[in-house]
Amino acid sequence: MRRPGDYRIAIRMIDLGRPLEPIVDVTEYPRTRVFVREAGTLLGSVDIGNAYGPISATRLRDMVTNALTGVLIKRSAEGVAAPAASSVVAPDVAVSIVIPTCNRPDDLRRCLAAVEGQRGTRPLEVIVVDNRPGPSSPTAAVAREFERVVLLEEAKPGLSYARNAGFAAAAGEILVAIDDDVTVPPGWLERLVAPFASPEVMAVTGDVLPIEIEWWSQYQFEAYGGLGKGFTPFEVDGDWFHAKRSAVPTWTLGATANAAFRAGIFTHPEIGMLDEALGAGTPTGCSEDTYLFYRILKQNGTIVYEPAAWVWHRHRTDAAALRDQIYSYSKGHVAYHLTTLLRDGDTRALIRLGYSLPRALAWRAWMRLRRRSDYPLSLILLEIAGTLAGPWALWQSRRRARRLGPGARRSLSHAVSLEGRVTETSAA
Repeated sequence: MRRPGDYRIAIRMIDLGRPLEPIVDVTEYPRTRVFVREAGTLLGSVDIGNAYGPISATRLRDMVTNALTGVLIKRSAEGVAAPAASSVVAPDVAVSIVIPTCNRPDDLRRCLAAVEGQRGTRPLEVIVVDNRPGPSSPTAAVAREFERVVLLEEAKPGLSYARNAGFAAAAGEILVAIDDDVTVPPGWLERLVAPFASPEVMAVTGDVLPIEIEWWSQYQFEAYGGLGKGFTPFEVDGDWFHAKRSAVPTWTLGATANAAFRAGIFTHPEIGMLDEALGAGTPTGCSEDTYLFYRILKQNGTIVYEPAAWVWHRHRTDAAALRDQIYSYSKGHVAYHLTTLLRDGDTRALIRLGYSLPRALAWRAWMRLRRRSDYPLSLILLEIAGTLAGPWALWQSRRRARRLGPGARRSLSHAVSLEGRVTETSAA
């Protein structure tokens, strides 16, 4: 007999470096999602239908082995080695973590408490940007609980304005972007910045895992696709960018919920700051990060996806917020492609807008109508509505950005040159 709340999924993580033990605290859940790691590396996940009962160590071992056989065999053949010295960023390279927030004190407090645990010998600056400052804002009080946190105020509404304010003020050579509703695990920061040991790397993104699936909206957001981009590391560069015949799929590379950048890209004349007509808090709703990735790749920079640098994310817990999020994502996706078309002259956007995107939406609807998917038709129709609203949303956002004016910009303390790739150099 089905129980109310059957959509709930328990979230657990195991480490193969330790003896497997039964999972006994999941008797309130029909299913359990187990994330598997070893020596700090996230290997994959497996969903187990535990039907409101505990999971024995034997069953857990069998399920993990069956689901991750290929990964485990490859890892066994390669061995589990410590990172090479060349893959570690020098300990004196300063890092700034920028966290925009808007009246979410509980999320921010959890986020900052976890970030404080990342402090070590590396110079680390933590900047909180209050995007709705004022006497009633709870952000200042939360920030004061952490004595080494820098608080900035950015009154111009919009996530891009807030992130840009933080990036402009940051002193680090590497600038990290996270959202206030993520929680970072021990060792996350060093895993995120490690790829910058290679001078051609201009940005690094990490995986984003759900910290809970307790609500219908959280379950459906994971069915929609969630924020994670898988468990396989990869890198892309200018060759990948120019080889694409259709639109460059920068939305598959990660997000600024968990990303890091060389500071010098933000003063590069062809890259620069986040586009303030894109992103949460604007009519377009999102895609400021995917357009930044686009500009980095267009200038032959390299972007690395490193799933070992994972974070926990708290998805929205009510249906109205989920609907707004999916509608915004759909508007922003179209706005991104129109931006690459109109600003960059990239006609590959027309293939996505005129063919592959309508085809993907039609396929999702077809699978639902054939009962091969339980993703709600109402959310599919919302995606279609957002897609159709994308051009109007972009026009509104451009007008809004012109009215508000540009946000904060980094000073030219770094000169940036191009010699087949983006490099950061000292100012003259």
